[in-house]
Amino acid sequence: MSNAYGKIIANVERLHRLMDEAGVSAIVARSGKNFTYLAGFAYPGTLARHLEFPDSPREVLLVWPRTGEPVMLLNSYAAPLARRDSWLERIEVVDDYAESPYERAVDVLRQLGLAEETIGFEKSYVSANRWEEIGGLLPRARIVDSTELMDRVRWIKTPEEVAALEAGARLLDEAYLEVLPTVRPGDTERLAHSRIIESCLRRGANWAHGILNSSRNTVAYGGESDMAFEAGDIIRNDYVAYLNGYPGHQSRSVCVGAPSDEQKRIYRVTRDIYRATIERCRPGARTADIYHFANDSFHEAGTRALEEGMVVALEPHIGYWHLQDMVLVTDDSPRLLSPLFNTDEMLVAG
Repeated sequence: MSNAYGKIIANVERLHRLMDEAGVSAIVARSGKNFTYLAGFAYPGTLARHLEFPDSPREVLLVWPRTGEPVMLLNSYAAPLARRDSWLERIEVVDDYAESPYERAVDVLRQLGLAEETIGFEKSYVSANRWEEIGGLLPRARIVDSTELMDRVRWIKTPEEVAALEAGARLLDEAYLEVLPTVRPGDTERLAHSRIIESCLRRGANWAHGILNSSRNTVAYGGESDMAFEAGDIIRNDYVAYLNGYPGHQSRSVCVGAPSDEQKRIYRVTRDIYRATIERCRPGARTADIYHFANDSFHEAGTRALEEGMVVALEPHIGYWHLQDMVLVTDDSPRLLSPLFNTDEMLVAG
């Protein structure tokens, strides 16, 4: 099979080390994020939505044994794209409305001699009915929740993953720089949004989504409307563009027409806090401390320290004054993965 990278770029070494530490002999990935991470490609549109529905009749699974060949359990609609784009070779096609993918996954585990070992399933992404089914199908196995284990695997990016994230970020910034400076008074939210999505797709994004609203629109994240921009509006935006399974994810503050002195002042305050927040993204820094710097009302519970190789999405913002980038944590200094779009000054459209 061919894929955009020619090899597996996921952090397999870390995956196997964490599996060994937890005594897990195999992982059965169910969520979209972990299926994509281990399979090496992203399903678009409707196929992607079925990855997130715990009761979907078109579930897809990926069995990753600690030793042996990984196997994808796919329905007939999901299999062709996997054959074309995945870095994995073995696929078993499941009749989605006639048989359970979990029965087929257990067959694979038996073939691997793992039916009585410790097996990880993502409890957060498996329905209660499926969890009961798994227990019945594997009565001698020790079934554990592998959700946190897989989260920890994905925390630390390989150099190839960092390059993939940079490529996605550059694609999105190129789309922003093409479209946002051209927004004029009278253009609608819907028109500007459609142009950004079109630009991302034309540049090679597998798929893209996001929001774009005028600062006068009081329903943020409520979808794009036919509200027309006026001079002095701030264009709030928040997009994700997926390129070969890895996202560009940035937000930029844009003013329609020349900004007022007050708007310039607010932007400078937002920008300076944002950049100071980025500077705190270093190995050993606690996520809660970083959040408290931008917003000291954050609760201390659930904090963790950053590690070299992590990629952090940062977006400290006030209302529609919105800056967002992904930052690689390194021992030297935080590395911005989306440097193309200059944020020294607010972008002026029109």
